[in-house]
Amino acid sequence: MAERKLLSQLHPVLYFISIWEKRVRRRVQWILDDKSYSEMRLTDRLPYRVKKHQSKLLRKLGKTDMQLQYNKVDNLKIVVERINGMLIKPGETFSFCKTVGLPTKRKGYKEGIELSFGKARAGIGGGICQSANLLHWLALHSPLTITERHHHSIDPFPDDGRVLPWASGAAVFYNYRDFQLTNNTEWTFQINLWLTEKLLEGELRINEELDFAYHIKERNHKFLKKGSNYYRSNEIWRNKIAKFRSGALIQEELISKNYGKVMYTPTEFIVED
Repeated sequence: MAERKLLSQLHPVLYFISIWEKRVRRRVQWILDDKSYSEMRLTDRLPYRVKKHQSKLLRKLGKTDMQLQYNKVDNLKIVVERINGMLIKPGETFSFCKTVGLPTKRKGYKEGIELSFGKARAGIGGGICQSANLLHWLALHSPLTITERHHHSIDPFPDDGRVLPWASGAAVFYNYRDFQLTNNTEWTFQINLWLTEKLLEGELRINEELDFAYHIKERNHKFLKKGSNYYRSNEIWRNKIAKFRSGALIQEELISKNYGKVMYTPTEFIVED
């Protein structure tokens, strides 16, 4: 049976109307909701590090043009300039889309790879999800509350040097697919991002040292074949541990159960009826 298309997929005009409507709705929400959004950035770094992570800037993704990867690096430079040093004070919410804004050519963004309706294509600002992925991973290692997060429902490319578990990232598309963090704690957090020659690097810092930490684990990962299609599933778990009591377990929680269609042929899989 053929997959049923959304109304916005039937004609380009309908698609752009749908996007416009969702963006207007989000702008109204920003005005009317009772959230206090993060705006202050600090050049000096807060004294304590919560978590640091890095990811490779250039990856060969299937048969896609490597120029789109080089363009992605330029896009990430703009994102880094807008986010680096951002403080999230108690009671504040960090919004990726509100902070970064709409990616346009006028702002210097170039065509990079983005996913649309399950397919990889070139788009202005493509590739900035890499920074949202990194921010989500940092947030998982902190007591910040992830109040909005989306992830791609498909797996378009085979793992090539993947370090983090599948489906542990965050997809953003201005402005209705946002990534938001709310600080419901008594501490102030700071996001720092920077680029090196080969890496996007980032860290989450805090004004007071925490006496606990988090470890993220993947469980029950598998590839499945149903009919002529392939799928992937896993679970992401988080352990909260005491830093100064020999790593004693304080809490274990299931973060997410993930399931998505695979757009390539995996080397190993389980056949399901």
